[in-house]
Amino acid sequence: MTSFDAQTGAQPAQIMQKVREFSEIFAQLEREIGKAMVGLEEVIRLTLSAIFAGGHVLLEGVPGLGKTMLVRSIAETMGLSFRRIQFTSDLMPSDITGTQVLTEDEQGHRRFVFQKGPVWANIVLADEVNRAGPKTQSALLEAMEEKQVTVLGETRALPDPFFVMATQNPIELEGTYPLPEAQLDRFIFKLLVHPPSSAEMKEILTRTTGEQRTVLSPVLPPEKTARMIMHMRQLVRQVVVSPVVQDVLVGMVYALTPGSQNCTNLVSEYVRFGPGPRGAQAVLLCAKVMALLDNRMNLAYQDIKAVIVPALRHRMILNFQAEAEGITADQIIEEVRDAG
Repeated sequence: MTSFDAQTGAQPAQIMQKVREFSEIFAQLEREIGKAMVGLEEVIRLTLSAIFAGGHVLLEGVPGLGKTMLVRSIAETMGLSFRRIQFTSDLMPSDITGTQVLTEDEQGHRRFVFQKGPVWANIVLADEVNRAGPKTQSALLEAMEEKQVTVLGETRALPDPFFVMATQNPIELEGTYPLPEAQLDRFIFKLLVHPPSSAEMKEILTRTTGEQRTVLSPVLPPEKTARMIMHMRQLVRQVVVSPVVQDVLVGMVYALTPGSQNCTNLVSEYVRFGPGPRGAQAVLLCAKVMALLDNRMNLAYQDIKAVIVPALRHRMILNFQAEAEGITADQIIEEVRDAG
């Protein structure tokens, strides 16, 4: 693991050594998190991929499926600080970012001191994010995109690394404020958390209702965690993308855009707006992580195929006809993916 502390300018042999170490660290994280989580292997892999790609994740699923435990487990195994914010309709921006508080010292002098909010952590769980109003959602938007917060005209940088995992409940519509497209676009992935199978349910009960408690150990050295994550993110961006593979991705994005020359019949009939450049960037970065996990420094079509659905499903805006006929964004993206 020590080579991630080295400076840039490594030789090809050293780069391949880093690739192997990347996949080893990733596998160790998956195994350690798997001690606490049951049946969420794909969600765990994609969430870790988002972290190393430098993005945020939106989780959608009914309550009680372990979303909070997943985020807490990731923070523990990576040796990062963790905070949870329960979003409600009365939550204010200052409840997230923090605010200036008037304090008095021992000499009786009064001054304003900035009191940090719960967003000041490496990993932040925004629980039921769609329950907060638009003003509060916009405060989180700056933190996610700029990695900073502005309070009373003063801008402060957030901890690095900074990762937001937000959850929303698909069955609870009353008293919610659907996330605007601008904020949805800030999430690199939208992951669907499905209920466990009967076998997985039995394993969950065995692990959680007995006397023994699962204790997770940090995989990354705590004193080097932030620096190692930074170098691993740099390695992701060094993965080579050939013009042919890039053309394939661009063609798929345009095939999902209504009005384009090569859009499909499903897209023309059911899609109002397709994914933009940020969506293509999300696919490419996360596909690079998949290439590294296969011990490769070059991108392949299979890497794009593995991430394109969760990376674009929340960037597709469908029309009313699609909703009436039960057509989902996943179906439309899968059709384009499989045709490519």
